[in-house]
Amino acid sequence: YAIKLFNAANPSFNVQLVSVDDQGDPSEAAKVAPAIGANSKIIGLVGPAYSGATIASLPYYKAGRLALISPSATRVSLTDPKNKSDYGQPVFHRVVATDDKQGPALAKFATKGVSSPKVFVFDDQSAYAAPFAKYVIDALPSQKAANVGTDSVPADTKDYTATIAKIKSSGANVVIYTGYYTAAALFVKQLRSDTSLKNVIFAGGDGVLNKEFINLAGPSSEGARLTGQATLADANPKVAAAYKAANGKDAGIYAVETYDATTMFLQAINAGNTTRDAILKYIKSTTFKGIGGATYAFTANGDIKEGGSTGFVVSSGQLVSKGTIK
Repeated sequence: YAIKLFNAANPSFNVQLVSVDDQGDPSEAAKVAPAIGANSKIIGLVGPAYSGATIASLPYYKAGRLALISPSATRVSLTDPKNKSDYGQPVFHRVVATDDKQGPALAKFATKGVSSPKVFVFDDQSAYAAPFAKYVIDALPSQKAANVGTDSVPADTKDYTATIAKIKSSGANVVIYTGYYTAAALFVKQLRSDTSLKNVIFAGGDGVLNKEFINLAGPSSEGARLTGQATLADANPKVAAAYKAANGKDAGIYAVETYDATTMFLQAINAGNTTRDAILKYIKSTTFKGIGGATYAFTANGDIKEGGSTGFVVSSGQLVSKGTIK
């Protein structure tokens, strides 16, 4: 959508979108990244979306000096120069808050208003979820919340009986899951099937923040507390309405970040930068204005200098924004 608007406003350009699906899977990412890294006609990449897939792709994108701006890869190690295997420089950038900031925000939002919060935290063993869970756990004492149990189960788990038994025995009144929405939907349906756990708060991070979580979980998703980034409707209602009118549907999660990452590349192109090296230099040295009014500039390690998390509650089958978590 952003590219279409740009081409219409700048007829001297004909920017093309090349879509590549790594399926959020590191093994798939390692298959598709080599061709993208080697194709010099591709001068910027919006993505990868997932942290694990990003790590698997980085050798090929680094070799090609292809600038990356991810809307959603939040693993801290991607911008930590001490982590030689995951560190994404000189090419990796992101327009999203990292897990070391989202973890405390999720801990705060999940336990807000809960008397004597007793929290059970579990993950899906992924490159995203496992370290994210640790940031949540480490932040619980600051919320006067007790960590009463943990678990770590594969993302393809179908039967959560064992985890639910641990939750019951722990006496938890808050459950925080740091994995992705498909598994979260299956889990929460099984959790709510136990009537003794119907009042336990379920919370998740940006991996769960997706309308498909509601579609898959149905009524069991009601009341879920989720953290992530502001929706396009929250950030810029006018653009959200125009997008819906043009596409017949609302923009999805991470629309703001994806739109902003795309327009950064388009701004670079409009300024006359049409090679990978020129694009990379421009991205690193320029300040950008986001669609929601945010000002973006990247640190030397590829993070945005400012950023925060928004809290959402599932209510009547909709994601309802509760504003920035402060």
